[in-house]
Amino acid sequence: MAHHTETGKKGEALARVYLEQNGFIILHCNWRYSHYEIDIIASKNNTLHFIEVKTRRTTTYGYPEESVSGTKRKSLLKGAEEFLYQNPGWTRIQHNILSISLIRNSPPEYFFIEDIM
Repeated sequence: MAHHTETGKKGEALARVYLEQNGFIILHCNWRYSHYEIDIIASKNNTLHFIEVKTRRTTTYGYPEESVSGTKRKSLLKGAEEFLYQNPGWTRIQHNILSISLIRNSPPEYFFIEDIM
């Protein structure tokens, strides 16, 4: 398995734990439709959250959240629209980024950015 794939899988596992510890109920992980993928779909306080998880082991190329491009944001939005079409009834939604830095010899660092759209 490629090193970046391994980092991504570890980050998504850490993200699930972090979100659950912060009161989120995980509904779906790696939800897919066509070529769209949403890392985590969760609910909290009657709000549906579409969460993009980004994980890095170094800040050499910037922080993880900086790698969420405009194209990725549009893809997250389109995927969320399809999810809502298939699962109607949600009136409150948010699109979020959970950034996780896994720097050697340090505990994971989390940065949760809410309502990016």
